[in-house]
Amino acid sequence: MGILGLLEDAECALGSGFRNEGDLILLLDAGESATSQEEQRKEFSSSEYAKTIHGIVAGAPPAIDLAGEKRLIESLVKLASEKVILSAHDVSDGGLAVTLVESCFGSATGEESCLSADVNLDLVAAETANRASAEFALFGERGARVVISLPTAALARVEAIAAQYRIKVYRIGTVTRGDFRIQYKGVPVIQGSVDLLRRTWGDALGKAVEAA
Repeated sequence: MGILGLLEDAECALGSGFRNEGDLILLLDAGESATSQEEQRKEFSSSEYAKTIHGIVAGAPPAIDLAGEKRLIESLVKLASEKVILSAHDVSDGGLAVTLVESCFGSATGEESCLSADVNLDLVAAETANRASAEFALFGERGARVVISLPTAALARVEAIAAQYRIKVYRIGTVTRGDFRIQYKGVPVIQGSVDLLRRTWGDALGKAVEAA
């Protein structure tokens, strides 16, 4: 059953796209990350990034944390029911970086252009004692994580609800209208026009079909 099936009011259902310039971007994390570099290597070898960029198809997918997933879904249902968040997008294929970019793409409505994001993952790096490489942090596909956006005024309530469900909260960025940017360990690792990223993303399916 999806999240919508758990909501009592369908009007509380959320989209994945960012809504407003200036909104906060948070990462909610209910899972356990790979602790050793060897575990990270095995996990990352099965990612879309490893396959596409390095031509590697190996390793094992991240373990599924059913208890963490359950707590995360329950927290999202409460957040959505109280209408304190404006969007939610789970981290899956392509990892956190792709989730953030897709949240920008989903923000376009009618003639309006996509919103963008200015993201700083230094707090995420500090939490893992800087063990993770930039590639793993950006494109690792561990589940039980979701990117949400919300007004600044709702931050305290979101943090309180997350604490009830033992969900870690990282304040990682702001919705903007400038270039899309991700910083990791004090260094910009991804930066560019959202329009260019969207064209690249949109062409990926056609290229995959041609290569099949």
